Amino acid sequence: MSIFLIMLFFVLMFFGIPIAVSLGIASVFTIVLFTDVPISLIIQSMYSSMNSFIMVAVPLFILAGMLMDEGGIAERIFDFAKNVVGWITGGLGHVNILANLIFAGMAGSSVAEVASIGKLSINAMTRNHYPLRYATGITLAASMLATIIPPSILMVIAASVAGVSVGKALIGGLIPGLIVAIAFMIFNYFYSKKHQYGKHIPFDFKQLISSFVKALPALLAPVVLLGGILSGYFTPTEAAAIAVLYTLVVSLFIYKIMSFKQLPDVFFRTAKLSGTILFIAVTAKPASWIFEYDGLPIRIATFISDVSNNPFVIMAMLFVFLIVVGMFMDATAAIFILVPILMPTINAVGIDPIFFVIYMVILLSFGLITPPIGVCLYAAGNITGLSIETITKSTLPWILLTFVILFTFIVFPSLITVPLTWFGL
Repeated sequence: MSIFLIMLFFVLMFFGIPIAVSLGIASVFTIVLFTDVPISLIIQSMYSSMNSFIMVAVPLFILAGMLMDEGGIAERIFDFAKNVVGWITGGLGHVNILANLIFAGMAGSSVAEVASIGKLSINAMTRNHYPLRYATGITLAASMLATIIPPSILMVIAASVAGVSVGKALIGGLIPGLIVAIAFMIFNYFYSKKHQYGKHIPFDFKQLISSFVKALPALLAPVVLLGGILSGYFTPTEAAAIAVLYTLVVSLFIYKIMSFKQLPDVFFRTAKLSGTILFIAVTAKPASWIFEYDGLPIRIATFISDVSNNPFVIMAMLFVFLIVVGMFMDATAAIFILVPILMPTINAVGIDPIFFVIYMVILLSFGLITPPIGVCLYAAGNITGLSIETITKSTLPWILLTFVILFTFIVFPSLITVPLTWFGL
């Protein structure tokens, strides 16, 4: 059953049928051909998959990101980051990374980062004598931070499907995200120094204070979100609702760049993107049931256990597997399909489920910036006019650097799990 479903799914995708539709058709055909289960029960299970308080956070975080993009928040964040680190060697590269890091703490979407902060950063870097290829590569690499830093939309989905604490998974992504950002800045410093990229930007304390005051309403957003989740005042879903309300007030009444007339278009685009993600969740429900009915998770667990019971070896195997999957499958669909299959193995060999969820999300996020389906890759192509081949080459150093960091996490998983204890989680 599982093999038939997977093969039919990829055949339908090959003919250009959308992922969610392909998965739904493959699941229904498999159930009809191999079981006597009434279709009405499948429909009920698909409906129940959306009857989830946790999943409400997904469209809310998407809406918050849309409001930030339209409300002028990205420009304030970029100006503030420029005054904080722009004077260091490789200045605007650091600004790019820091701005993406801050924006990641509010938007939770890599695509939103490329379209807003990314566009600003690439234009600023090329005006200051950075090669367009380099500016594009660092922008794409930095956009991955949105899938790691809370409130990551993919992290919410992965934790929900895995049945682990969404709050722990979100906070657990904070330290890896900061480590990746710092590593990017170190690389950017030495690379820019070697090739003498960019003009020197003098440090101006008055400009720093001025940009901080202007950006303060935007900078308070991640503080409110993380503070509320850590203190237990509200759940991640409630945090998403508060993020929407907060960014709406900031965009409409403080920065006053967005008007009420723009809201219907923002709501429409949010509904469209949310529908795409949640439709995958709906069609993935019967697929997960088929895998479980067919005993696929147990078979996978047995196969991997026969290879090795060493968590390091298993995570190394999954490293290669998830990278390849992320290149050819939408990250959201991969999470809904693979998490139910892999979790029994993860639990059997004693790997921390929170560590695995975070690690899986990071690995799948590479698919956003690599061909053939990288949505951020194509977004960057639209912004810069560069070919996909050129952009892909420009991201390779950053991808290899991230690989080294991820292998470090395999060797020292406590880098991800121990900080959770600092927050009392």
